Amino acid sequence: METEHLTPGGFFARLGGWAQRRRWPALLLWLVTVAAVTVGAQAAGGAWQNDHSLPGTDSQAALELMEEHGAAQAGAAVQIVFQDPSGVAEAAVAPLLTGVRALPHVAAVGELTSSRDGTIGYATVTLDAQATHVPKEDVREIIDTAHAAATGDLRVELGGEAVAGAEEAEGGAAEGAGLLAALVILVLLFGSLAAAAVPLVIAVFAVGGAVGLITLASHAFTVADFTPPVMMLVGLGVGVDYALLIFARFRQELTEGREAPDAIRAALDAAGRTVFFAGCTVIIAMLGLVVLGLGSLQGVALAVALTVLVTMAASLTLLPALLAFFGERVRGQVLRRHAKATAKGKREGARWYAFAGAVQKRPGPILVVAVAALAALSAPALDLRLGFADEGTRAPATTSRQAYDLMAEGFGPGFAGPLAVVVEGDAAAAERLRTVLAGTDGIAATTPALPSGDGSVSTVLAFPETAPQDAETAELVDALRDDVLPALGAETGAGYLVGGPTAAARDFAGAVADRMPLFVAVVVGLSALLLMLVFRSLLIPLKAAALNLLSVSAALGVIVLVFQHGLLGAQPGPVEAFVPVMIFAIVFGLSMDYEVFLVSRVHEEWERTGDHALAVRAGLAATGRVITAAAAIMIVVFGAFLLSPDRMLQQFGLGLATAILLDALVIRCLIVPAALQLFGARAWWLPRPLAARLPRLALEKPST
Repeated sequence: METEHLTPGGFFARLGGWAQRRRWPALLLWLVTVAAVTVGAQAAGGAWQNDHSLPGTDSQAALELMEEHGAAQAGAAVQIVFQDPSGVAEAAVAPLLTGVRALPHVAAVGELTSSRDGTIGYATVTLDAQATHVPKEDVREIIDTAHAAATGDLRVELGGEAVAGAEEAEGGAAEGAGLLAALVILVLLFGSLAAAAVPLVIAVFAVGGAVGLITLASHAFTVADFTPPVMMLVGLGVGVDYALLIFARFRQELTEGREAPDAIRAALDAAGRTVFFAGCTVIIAMLGLVVLGLGSLQGVALAVALTVLVTMAASLTLLPALLAFFGERVRGQVLRRHAKATAKGKREGARWYAFAGAVQKRPGPILVVAVAALAALSAPALDLRLGFADEGTRAPATTSRQAYDLMAEGFGPGFAGPLAVVVEGDAAAAERLRTVLAGTDGIAATTPALPSGDGSVSTVLAFPETAPQDAETAELVDALRDDVLPALGAETGAGYLVGGPTAAARDFAGAVADRMPLFVAVVVGLSALLLMLVFRSLLIPLKAAALNLLSVSAALGVIVLVFQHGLLGAQPGPVEAFVPVMIFAIVFGLSMDYEVFLVSRVHEEWERTGDHALAVRAGLAATGRVITAAAAIMIVVFGAFLLSPDRMLQQFGLGLATAILLDALVIRCLIVPAALQLFGARAWWLPRPLAARLPRLALEKPST
């Protein structure tokens, strides 16, 4: 059934009118809610946990088997690494190891193992739980105790997943840099500090409320420890973006002669629907990640979805309340600036109008060159290798990186990430396993079979010749599972499983790669369907889906060049398994912001004039300045991730900033106008059977 266009008195206009009339209650409700949530979160603290478990995988089965039978290897391992040019003496490190045995969560402390020249040694500390379940303060106590034993000649460093997770990094720099850069851009855009502050206030309120809620939720659900910075920067970017879209429409309504109260309602009626649609697209994409069932990724996805939801609510309720307070002041500033520009003969959007006209003169060549450039950037993504960075990619000053380097120097790079091969069988089967592993290509050394507490299973630690994140190590895991261990199992009748953090990372990366095509298909399909409902078009949603995929693939290509191949001095290594799916989900939703904002204005002009070419020029003239400003803010906010010492956050920031840059400058300013020009009036064609059955969801302001 087909519905009529929403009128200026539609739901979002009525919502804006309510917030405007009840400005004090609306503001106080937000203030009290955010304050209460923040106080509660600070009092409760965060219970962050990284969960890379995947039921049904070999690594998870191996871990559960060790836990069930009381194997010490089920707990996380911490390596205490020593270096002394004159030789590491057991008597010198014995008091330290005795002291560590008495610390909380320490299940066992191994003997000192020395390198061939005796200058480097290590002892393995086994914790009583996995790294994600050991409090960081207890790990830091182990670190402090070990460092206190260092002398002038004896150097002490610590490595392992638990140590890497417990090392504190400086915080706040990324968020502060993002806010400052956003404020500068907004002041340049609006020429007023008061006008520039409104979108930032919305973003801060939304982020504060969302982070507080997730901090409280972390006590009931598994939420990764890298979630808060992701929420903050995504929330700041999206919050400023949504508020800017509404504020820009409010400003336009003022220049067209409306009073501030009417301009608020008109802005919410038009841009508010765009914000609502874009926000729902991001939320749908994030909830799609939950369905993938990928451990900590579920908590991160829910957190980002909640951030977007709170941001959207703040843009639709708090923003009109603030405009009701400051609307007349902003109106005066906007009209004075508009009058000065008019007196000088400047027409707002004139440059964008002329730019769109230039694109329309040669749409074919521009489209081909722009798409070819994005395809070239996307090419390296074909070589994408997923995984998790090890201590070898951490900052050189960290103790986990220092321990990694010492272990690699003294024993080989594989000693930082041993494979735990679990055998369910008798002692003869375990000894046979050790013999076979010792003769397998790619394995540098093995330990004796280590029996579990009840003696029913044993574990042999196999040290690869290559680093945990190297492609050769992943190939070794596959070879053991596919060839070596099945043949050994047929010979001995025992069961063998490859576990440990390195194998678990391999399993997680494989699961992401296997499940991502379905996730992409669902998100793209739902988004295309929504666009079809909005614009009553078949070509518009197909174009949008293809171009959004192209911007994401180009961003992944840049990540591969920088982080996987070491361009610009980055440490070469795999792309973090979380990054591609998170970037796709967020970028796909944000790209819809700009797609809907631009195409809805083109559609509005098309319905008003019936002149398709004119509609394309007018649409870009009305939105080009706002889209590029919003994109600039998003780029600097997401680019602030590069200030983080965390490799995953750096990849995340680079990918998001690159995707938004390409989307705003190449896709919205070049490809979309060129494609719409080539489509002509066919851009708004929808087969009659579909048109008769699909409802109409009008986003643009109805023509009068």
